[in-house]
Amino acid sequence: MINLTFSPKADSLKILCLGAHCDDIEIGCGGTVLKLLTAHRRADVHWVVFSSNEMRKREAEQSARAFLRRAPVKSVIIQAYRDGYFPFEGGEIKDYFEKLKREADPDLIFTHHRSDMHQDHRLVSELTWNTFRDQMILEYEIPKYDGDLGAPNVFVHLDEPLCRTKISYILKYFRSQADHAWFAEETFRAIMRLRGLESNSSSRYAEAFHSRKLLIR
Repeated sequence: MINLTFSPKADSLKILCLGAHCDDIEIGCGGTVLKLLTAHRRADVHWVVFSSNEMRKREAEQSARAFLRRAPVKSVIIQAYRDGYFPFEGGEIKDYFEKLKREADPDLIFTHHRSDMHQDHRLVSELTWNTFRDQMILEYEIPKYDGDLGAPNVFVHLDEPLCRTKISYILKYFRSQADHAWFAEETFRAIMRLRGLESNSSSRYAEAFHSRKLLIR
């Protein structure tokens, strides 16, 4: 199997992370972000969350600081669009995406999977593709009650210490979610173990993504 690596257009790898809710980015691609920031010491990260309240905003800001501590250039933006109502606020969110396009010129974008059953997640994915045409877009997955996990086609292998760091950050900073049955170390570790199995990871763990388009030069 041929291994592909991220090659930035300049010295700095520019990354845009998009999440509908305050813990989505961390759950979906947190390990990959940590790995990229270890490999690319001059990475520039734009981190955008679309829905929050005051408590969750504080949690998200603390979490982003932890995940992005290696990034010399970073921008963390926490919006307050109404949770669960994104399709009905689509015009305003679309306007924000147009603003974001003028502010960010990423090499790599992480966003939600287009077949995610959560309506907020799907809208963020749709608007990502509507807005950005010249970037590599990887769609991450969120394990949840809906049972909508698919068959991803891109895998990033993660060693066990990196998985442990990702999980510990999520559990530490998003304590408001602790009473949910799905919010558990076993959940986060299980999905990475499954994707590690599917991609024959020597470390046994991986995060997985859906790539609709991939340009090879």
